[in-house]
Amino acid sequence: MQTAIQQTFSNTHINTATQTSIFSKFVAWCAAQDQNRYGWLGISLGSQGCVFTPLTMFAIVLAGNSIVFWIVGIIAMMMVLVSNLAALPTKYTIPIFLLSVVIDITLIIACASAGFSFNGLAQ
Repeated sequence: MQTAIQQTFSNTHINTATQTSIFSKFVAWCAAQDQNRYGWLGISLGSQGCVFTPLTMFAIVLAGNSIVFWIVGIIAMMMVLVSNLAALPTKYTIPIFLLSVVIDITLIIACASAGFSFNGLAQ
């Protein structure tokens, strides 16, 4: 009679695959780059100060010197400068640098769509 009353239990193990998003992989990679902090500092300050900001400012001048464009361009440069001078970890400085590059490229495209005029350069 014992076997008729005994209940049987079966353990069901369900494997759920955890998927990590691209953003969390990127943030983990940025945190792992902390040993290369000075290299990223040089890359971000050097490329932003010597490449992206002068190109953006040249595009702003050609588009007619709009004060809104100037403010956005200066903010993009200051984001990189302040985050690196504050010695933030690379978990923050690399995304801030990439965001400022995106802002600069968007600003250059906006200036190009507003129309370039070479008349202001002759003065």
